[in-house]
Amino acid sequence: MEFQSPPIPKLYLLLCLSFILLLSSFHAHASGYNFRFCAEDANYPVKISRLEITPNPIVRARRAKFKIFAASDHVICGGKWVIKVSYMGLIVHKKMYDLCEAMSCPVDATKFTLSRTQRMPLFAPQGIYTVEISLRNRINEPFTCITFNLKIVSTFLGSS
Repeated sequence: MEFQSPPIPKLYLLLCLSFILLLSSFHAHASGYNFRFCAEDANYPVKISRLEITPNPIVRARRAKFKIFAASDHVICGGKWVIKVSYMGLIVHKKMYDLCEAMSCPVDATKFTLSRTQRMPLFAPQGIYTVEISLRNRINEPFTCITFNLKIVSTFLGSS
């Protein structure tokens, strides 16, 4: 005699799968944004532990907040913060900021957070952008460098 389990309604399966996906999206948001170091074998003096970007995805013509959680074994006395954005392999934006304007220098050898809010361009094409953020000392040597993909959506499709 063959045992048959009762049929599971498709709606029940869909609800279970939706719940699992919802939980995984909360976990992904809580653990931060995926990034990789520019040079995998580099021994950067500044270690980035977490990257947060809100909202996700980014909505064009609206503000986005980038937050970097890092730690350093060295005192940081100055330098620059370089942001490079590429779309379809072409650099579409490059900007340098004074590191000491983003945080109070000197920064002791400790954990610190860098934060920047930026209004996205109105006419940015929807799609996936590659962003590289590097922190450099006064003689242009890298403190650290990360890269990540960023999705920009239309204001009509995105939420407020």
